[in-house]
Amino acid sequence: MRFVWAVAAFVLAALMIGAGIAQRTVFQGPTSTSASVPAGSKAPFVLIDGAVLNSREGTQTLRAQGSGTLFASYARTSDLKAWLADTSYDEVSVTKTGKLTTTPVAPSVTSSDGSGGDSSGGGDASGGGDGGGDAAAPTAPSHSPAGSDLWLDEFQQDGVLIAPMDLPAGTSVLVATDGTKPAPSTISISWPLQTSTPWAGPLIVGGAILMAVGVLLYILAIRHMRRSRGPRRKALPPLPVTEPIDLSELQGDKGVISAGKTGDSRALSSRRAFAILPVIAVSALAFTGCSADAWAQFTGSPTPTPSTSVIVPEGQQLPAVTEGQAGRILTRISKTVAQADDKKDDTIAATRLDGAMLAERVTNYTLRAKIADYKALPAIPSQPLKVILPQSYNGWPRTVLAVVSDPTDKKVAPTMMTMTQQDPWSEYKLTYAAAMEPAAQLPKVAPVYVGAPQVQPDSPFLLMEPGELATAYADLLTNGDKSTYASTFDSETDKLRAAVDANRKQRLDDFNKTGAQTGQMSFTVTAGDQPPVALATLASGAIVAVNVDESENVKPTQDGAQIKASGATKALAGDSSSTGYSTTYSDQLFFYVPAQGSTDQIRLLGYTSNIHDAQVIK
Repeated sequence: MRFVWAVAAFVLAALMIGAGIAQRTVFQGPTSTSASVPAGSKAPFVLIDGAVLNSREGTQTLRAQGSGTLFASYARTSDLKAWLADTSYDEVSVTKTGKLTTTPVAPSVTSSDGSGGDSSGGGDASGGGDGGGDAAAPTAPSHSPAGSDLWLDEFQQDGVLIAPMDLPAGTSVLVATDGTKPAPSTISISWPLQTSTPWAGPLIVGGAILMAVGVLLYILAIRHMRRSRGPRRKALPPLPVTEPIDLSELQGDKGVISAGKTGDSRALSSRRAFAILPVIAVSALAFTGCSADAWAQFTGSPTPTPSTSVIVPEGQQLPAVTEGQAGRILTRISKTVAQADDKKDDTIAATRLDGAMLAERVTNYTLRAKIADYKALPAIPSQPLKVILPQSYNGWPRTVLAVVSDPTDKKVAPTMMTMTQQDPWSEYKLTYAAAMEPAAQLPKVAPVYVGAPQVQPDSPFLLMEPGELATAYADLLTNGDKSTYASTFDSETDKLRAAVDANRKQRLDDFNKTGAQTGQMSFTVTAGDQPPVALATLASGAIVAVNVDESENVKPTQDGAQIKASGATKALAGDSSSTGYSTTYSDQLFFYVPAQGSTDQIRLLGYTSNIHDAQVIK
């Protein structure tokens, strides 16, 4: 009977394990579904609308096939359409029945150069039409999509491009080659299917346990059979009385008999272990094939991971960049400027610098070329990013404020900077950068996924209009405590004023020792030409960046006298002059300006001063 139960357990175990494996293989069905993108007009770009990618649940996998290097990127739909506004492209959308359609779109703006883009700034570029463009319309010059600052992420592969994505609502995908050749014609999107098999795990594990029970029953049946077989002997009659037997002569036989019994016991144990070994192996194999979706879930459906979609206050526009996007942009700026510094190439620097930042770099390259030991300007830091405040604006120009601070290096002051993108086709350029004051307290700002509106130069809601801030601080540096603006600015945290006063005194002392008999030295401070940049803070104030020019003027006081220049002034303006020299230093300043009606003063957050130019006075 034990053999019958053992065989029944074996059969039932095999059926259970087979059923579990079948659920995970032949009966499981497809694990994903896909949709092919219909062929378009062979335009250089294909825009796959976000509604297509989110038409089915689950993460998306984009697959494109073609010749050469293939490109794909994703960004906000409005940004993609603005970038494509000067060229023709194919737009892929989904109908109410779930069918994909491809529509050619003609350019909606005219490019003024060969690289694409609107030279006027592109602030009103809103997208590439409404979909029904004329295929015979003239095509604007194409441009390479690789490396644009608008992309949230991008992919490049040769021959076949496979890009897994998890796009939030409001984002779309761009597919292309090099921006000139037609986009890949073979494009598909796949989504995973829910193919869980909740009974596969219990069936396989239960079958393994039942098989172990069957092996145990089989062993017990064998043992019982061995004990019950063989003849049964009757008891022997009493032995006759004989001489005593010497037991020492039988020790050898006794040892043989004892050894034989021990050997039988070890052999039986070995056979049992050998019989149990397959059970352990089968069980281990069964557990290996059981993933999480092979078991029933009793805790409810899993909560989906939040996407990277932006949540902003009602009525406020989206932030210009995401945190990861800002980090990549700043890293690109840092690398490009480092390359320009190494080659002393102002053309390379102009691709990532603008305004006073570019002018200072160009002057430094000139001085380094003429003065052997002249130092280069400090490199643009990119990591670690501690504060990112993007402008919340859907149009252009766009601005981002960032603070880079290394908490492990207390000797290096944090760097505050602003980056501006003029239009969809331009890259972000560094416009302001300054080292923060040691005692400066950065006001509370909105998180990066919310952003902040830009404050207009003539805004009346601040303690001082951003457009007047540079002029007011220039007057403060000129007149000191006698300035009409002295009470408006916080003097305790302002180290620049003390540094300027000390530098002027030292320069005057040195000049009086050498040239006071034939010349005079004076100082002037004026507001710079660069427009201010102001982003709102949480307390209704604003962080404002402005530019101020400090000039050191040396003129002769006697007829026929010559002013001899030295150092940087000599390298930029010549050896001597009968009219004198004016050497200008550019100050880049960051202030916190409180809201109108606040009792707080305007605080200087950071500053940087570098030589800007030197000219002969006319």
